[in-house]
This record gives sequence, C-alpha cells and structure tokens, in this order.
Amino acid sequence: MLMLIRNGHVVDPSQDWDGPGDVLMENRSVVGVFKPGASGFKAEGARDSEYDARGMYVLPGLVDMHVHLREPGFEYKETIRTGTEAAVRGGFTSVCAMPNTNPVNDNPGITEFILQKARREGLCTVFPIGSITKGQKGEELAEMGLMHAEGCVAFSDDGRPVMGPLMMRRALEYSRAFDFLLISHCEDLALVDGGVMNEGLVAATLGLKGSPRAAEDTMVFREVALAELTGARVHIAHVSTEGSVRIIRDAKKRGVRVTAETCPHYFTVTEEAVAAFGSHAKVNPPLRAKRDVRAIRRAIKDGTLDVIATDHAPHGRDEKSREFDQAPPGISGLETALPLAMGLVRDGVMDMSGLVRRMSLTPAALLKLTNKGTLRPGADADVVVVDPEYAFTVDPEAFRSKGKHSPMAGMRLTGAAVMTVAMGKAYHFDERQKQ
Repeated sequence: MLMLIRNGHVVDPSQDWDGPGDVLMENRSVVGVFKPGASGFKAEGARDSEYDARGMYVLPGLVDMHVHLREPGFEYKETIRTGTEAAVRGGFTSVCAMPNTNPVNDNPGITEFILQKARREGLCTVFPIGSITKGQKGEELAEMGLMHAEGCVAFSDDGRPVMGPLMMRRALEYSRAFDFLLISHCEDLALVDGGVMNEGLVAATLGLKGSPRAAEDTMVFREVALAELTGARVHIAHVSTEGSVRIIRDAKKRGVRVTAETCPHYFTVTEEAVAAFGSHAKVNPPLRAKRDVRAIRRAIKDGTLDVIATDHAPHGRDEKSREFDQAPPGISGLETALPLAMGLVRDGVMDMSGLVRRMSLTPAALLKLTNKGTLRPGADADVVVVDPEYAFTVDPEAFRSKGKHSPMAGMRLTGAAVMTVAMGKAYHFDERQKQ
C-alpha cells in the first residue's frame, strides 16, 4: 500500500533536505522525498493512505540507542509490548534494549528470544544490546562474536560499570575484530561509596549520601585512555558532568574514537528536583548541579555530545515508593524526550537538523543501522510527524509505559509527535485535545 505524508516541513540531514516536501512510502519502505505535489501519488481513500502535515515537521523516525525494556524477567516493570507502545507515542521507531534483564542478555539464546518477542509483539523495531561480560559480573567476557551474529548491535554492561581496566581493554581489543560498538556505563563504585544523589549542598540539606562527579569523570578518562591505547570505538553513556564533557571534548580533538550521549533529564532538571520529586528524580548517574546542566547544553551545541538518548528505565510503583536510599534509580523517558529536545531548538542550542542528527541519524550510523535514521529511497518506512505548537502538561499516569515516574511531572512542554509510522504502520495521536 502507498502512503503519502504531504505538505510538511521535511528535515532529513542525510539528504540535506530542510524545507517543504512530501514523503511517499510503499509498504515498509520509503519511495522518496519530493517537492510538494511532485510525487504523482493519488489517494486511495484509506485512512492511512494520505496525511496532511501542513504546519508540522516530518522527520526520520527517532532512534533511541539506550532503553531498558526489562523483558525477559522484569515484566512487572515493562514489557517489549508496553515499551514499544511508549516508544512510538514518543516518536521513536527504533529502540536498542540494554542487557540487564533476567537472565542477562549475555548469550545468543537470550538475544534470539528478545528478537522473536519483538517481532511478535513490538510496535517498532527492537535492536538488542548484549552484555560485555557474563552475567554483567565483570569477570569473564561474554560470547560477543556469537551474539553479534545473532543480532546484537552493540555491547554494554549498562546498569553496572566494567570495573576492571584489563577486562575493559580486552573487550575493546575484541570489538575491533568486528568493529561493533562498546557502550560504557562510567561509574567508579569505590568513589560512589553508596552515594544516592549528587554530592553537594542539596544532598547535605536532605541528609542523603552524595556521589561525587569524580566517580563519573575518572571512568570516562579511563575509557578514553583505553580507546586511545587499543584504537577501538567506545561510546560513553548518559554523560552528566562538566568534567566528563571536558575529557570527551579534548579526546575528540586528539582523534580518539570516542562518542558520547546524554539524556534529556541532564539538560533539563538539576539535583534540586530530588527535594520536589523524591525517588521519582532518582537516576544513575544522578541529576547534577546547574553548572553541569549548562555544560551539557554547551556540549550538545558544539557537537561534543553526539547523541540524545532516553535511558528509559521504568520500575514498579512499589519500588519507587520506597525510601529514597532504597528506591531503584531510573525514570520513564520515551514519551517526554522529543518535547524536551524541542525545547533546545527553541532555546537556540540546536536547530531541527541538529535534533534529527542527535536523535536519529547519528545513533543509526554509530550502530550501523543502514536503513534507519534517513528518508532516502529504500530506507525503512520509519517517519515521525511533529506538531511544534502542541502544548501539554506532563502527566506520568497517562504514559503508555508501565513506569509512571518522572521529574517532569507537571511540566508544561511544547512540541510532540502527532503521528508515528514504524515499518510502514501508522500510529495516530493527533486526535488528542490540546490542553
């Protein structure tokens, strides 16, 4: 079936397209982007055959290279079905699932299970990320070569750091043979020493044990040094500190093969949110100070940070209702990431082309997802239509995700997906009433 999204403002940096255009799709593939009215398409009358995107942006479907779908093993937190429902609601057509499931995705059998489950129940494409070490214990390398052949697009022990520097060196050396990406959760557990939020005045005032910025900075420095030693690619997950930004920026100037991501909560809210939202503002790494937020925004603007990912990490209500020290870190981010990134566009931190690069084109390129992040002819039919004027108040209870916790609750945001097309199937959200 043919589908046309017409009269929109198409932004696709892979083709240097930033202006009026029509996007034509056939079944699960993009036919092309055309000047308005030049596609030759004639509507067949079906609801999904034509969509008027006048006054809206039309973008390649967003690619989130850092989500926690929780399945297998923690289905009470999230499932592949509910996680991908949240994804398409947020404009994401591809999500990369971290391995800290139960059992851990550290062998081809678990990878195959995730892929089969996603094909049956997922609303968008799910790409598994395998564990660097067996059981994420940091003691023995996982079967990364076999898992890569089975479908893992990258490897990470995210949720835990690979504490042993020799183990990480061996993993980086091994990755060079396949040129797959290692994603590092940078956290020195000895320096964290049981800290549960950013170390500083706010933590002291609340009577909570703090985790210093150096716990992240020192591990970022180590990964940069090991990438420089081995010549391998390393990607730094969820960057949150001014120091990490400085280390990554300097490394890139030297030609080290390092890339990095941050998450919307690190450029939007500070450690002060803990006082207002309690455990609903508990994340790892923790929310930082205003100076760190400013540094993250500068790093997005100058390209030091390559990717905006969500680190979507849902938990059960009872878990997040525990005392702050005992509650698990993590928030639900898939359904607020795009509006928060649109805020950076309005603030002049980046333009819409920059948003597409950081949330679609670049993550697809880093993970070698050749048919994602672009509207070129033959690419997968993954598109998001964004209404830049849609204003709404964040209500976590309305999330499609099972996770109902976010420090953005009550925040007034502008800009959201009104239709997401994932592998040729359209999901409409424009029937919602503006508030």
